[in-house]
Amino acid sequence: MLPPVLVVGELNVDIVLSGLASPPVLGSEVLAQGMQMVLGSASAIFASGVARLGHAVGFVGKVGDDDFGRFCRDALLNAGISTDGLLLSPRPTGATIVLSTRNDRALVTHLGAIADLAYDDLPRNSFEGFRHLHLTSYFLQDRLRPDFPRLVREAKAAGLTVSFDPNSDPSQRWSPEIWEVLRIVDVVFVNESEARALMGVTNTSEALSLLAERTACAVVKEGSEGATAVRGTESVHVDAFQVDVVDTTGAGDSFAAGFVHGLLTKRSLRECLLLANAVGALSATGVGGTAAQPDAPTLSAFLTSSKAEASVERTA
Repeated sequence: MLPPVLVVGELNVDIVLSGLASPPVLGSEVLAQGMQMVLGSASAIFASGVARLGHAVGFVGKVGDDDFGRFCRDALLNAGISTDGLLLSPRPTGATIVLSTRNDRALVTHLGAIADLAYDDLPRNSFEGFRHLHLTSYFLQDRLRPDFPRLVREAKAAGLTVSFDPNSDPSQRWSPEIWEVLRIVDVVFVNESEARALMGVTNTSEALSLLAERTACAVVKEGSEGATAVRGTESVHVDAFQVDVVDTTGAGDSFAAGFVHGLLTKRSLRECLLLANAVGALSATGVGGTAAQPDAPTLSAFLTSSKAEASVERTA
C-alpha cells in the first residue's frame, strides 16, 4: 500500500477558455476554441494527481454552499479523494478564469471561500494515518497563512514529510514571512519566475543556488526545458518530455504529484524528477489540470516508450 497523503489548501473551479490564438488585451476581443468547467486549485490538482498514482488522499479545505462547491466536492469524490475535511464557508466557492494558449496561460481568480480557511478549522488529529502533507498557494490563503509554519512543524512532529509549492504572489510583494515555511519543509517547488522573485535576482541559476542554500530540497520547474532539483550537495537536471500540448493549466501541480510519488516510494532525486516531468507532461495533453493525469500503468507505459530510466512500480 502506498503512503497516504494529506492536502490542506484552497479549492475552486476552473473555467478554462482554451485554444486562444493570442493573449487577450484590454479593449479588444479574442476567441477561444473551447470552454470547460473543471476542478481547479493547485491543491486539488495535486491531490487528484497523487491519487491517480495510487495514494490514498485526504483533503482539508473550504467551499461555499453553492453549485460550484458541490461541483468541487463531487469531483474530489470521483477522484477517490476523501472529503471528510471539506468544510462550508458563508463565502461563495472560489473561481478562476483560465485563459489558455498552447504555450502558457493567464489566470483571473475570485478568492471567495479560499481565503476563509483557518488553522482552527482543521479537524482534530488531522495528521493521523497520513505519511505526507502537501501545502500550496501561500499568498491566497489569507486566514491560514500566518499558521503555515505551525502546521508544518506539527505535521513533522507527527512523522510526516512536507512539500510546499507557494505559487505566485498576486501582489508581487513576496513578504519575507514565507521564509519561515521554506526553511522547515522537506521539498519546495517553484517555477523559474517564482524562484527569481523569491530570491530577488534576475538569473534562474543564481536563484536556484541561493534557494538551495536555505531549503532542504529545492525544485525549479522550467517548463519546456525540464526541471532542476538541488538537495544538499546533489544537483540534478532532467529534460522535459515532448508531447502534444493542449493546455498547461495545472501542469506544475501534476509535476509536484509525480515528484512526491517518487519521494514517498524511495526513488533517487533523478527518478523523482523523471516521474515529475512525465506526469506534468501528460497532464498538459488535456484541458484542465486533472483530465489527462496518468494512472500508474499509463505513466509506466509512457516512461517505457520514452526510454526513461524510472520505474513506477517500486514500493516504499
